[in-house]
Amino acid sequence: MSKALVVILLSVTLDAVGIGLIFPILPSLLRELTGAGDISALYGAILAGYALMLFLFSPILGVLSDRFGRRPILMIAMAGAAIDYLIMTFAPNVELLVIGRLIAGMTAASMAVATAYIADITEEKDRARRFGFLGACFGIGFIIGPALGGLLGEVWLRAPFLAAAILNALNFALALFLLPESRAGKKKAFDLQQINPFAPLKWALSFGKIRPLLLVFVGLAFVGSIYGTIWVLFTEDRYGWSAAMVGLSLALYGLFNAASQALLTGPATAWLGEKRAIVFGLSFEIMALIALAFFGQWWVIFILLPIFALGDVGGPALQSLLTSKVSEEMQGQLQGVLMSLSSIAAVTGPLFFTQIYALLRPHWPGGIWLMAVALYAILVPMIIFGGSAWQRARPPDRK
Repeated sequence: MSKALVVILLSVTLDAVGIGLIFPILPSLLRELTGAGDISALYGAILAGYALMLFLFSPILGVLSDRFGRRPILMIAMAGAAIDYLIMTFAPNVELLVIGRLIAGMTAASMAVATAYIADITEEKDRARRFGFLGACFGIGFIIGPALGGLLGEVWLRAPFLAAAILNALNFALALFLLPESRAGKKKAFDLQQINPFAPLKWALSFGKIRPLLLVFVGLAFVGSIYGTIWVLFTEDRYGWSAAMVGLSLALYGLFNAASQALLTGPATAWLGEKRAIVFGLSFEIMALIALAFFGQWWVIFILLPIFALGDVGGPALQSLLTSKVSEEMQGQLQGVLMSLSSIAAVTGPLFFTQIYALLRPHWPGGIWLMAVALYAILVPMIIFGGSAWQRARPPDRK
């Protein structure tokens, strides 16, 4: 494994730790700042705002990294995130906290650049496996981040923000001293029109044969947003869990997710192919969602966590297939588009799922998971009967 790959994976891990630190304590901090008991709507709006910034800035950072290089764009985002989390540590009111979360969404868009970096340094045949490593590192971040965030939150509710600032500063130092540029001498032409966040989407949608793949991609992202949106609220409501207990559950999920991504994604894709690998993962995830809806005992969650993790097996396979559709010079733009589509789902997902959860909460909180099952049931036929879109082919680039 090359030094560049090790550094970028370590950077992604630290970034995931910083993001995961915040999840267990954000609802409690919102209650403290607002004095309100039910913060579901505000919580969903903040998650949606964060995702909106991802949507707007992921394609921009991807295009800028194609032109100016991956390394400088990553370093600017890391430095900005460190400063932003430090400001949020001492935010005196909810308005400043909201602004801070919006800026955090802008800097988190650098994940598209990190993914493009891996595509730059990896042969096409190895990309599914290395994207699996990327997912595993993000999972490892969610082993450490939520658990540490829950523990720090018990000491001081704002301590996770301070820890996230320190981790992003460390990320910046890693990039400054250890990360080489992956596109030295390969920078492409650039014009201001490419900064328009909708232009890369138009470019990607112009490839008719990958439109079904993009639709499945955004559908999976939309349904997947239910976990980050509802998990903390659901476990607090049904089981009365503390921040530390929520953090533990998220950390264990991260452990199983990392193992699944690192050990199963490559072999499953090689054995089953991209399409069957996604259906394989979704089958397990649907079973786990149904069980979570109907079984009310708290310990059931810990039995289901490894089954949930199997649902992520197909994600890297789909991403690898999509990278085969464009040339090396356009990888940053493609990854920006994919992150942007994920962000569209993450904008609408929290708003949608928090409203549904607010309706179900007084009567049957677990019913929210059946909504995810219903949406997945729509996607499965689209995957199975996707036709030629699932064949590896590289169309000519378009701008």
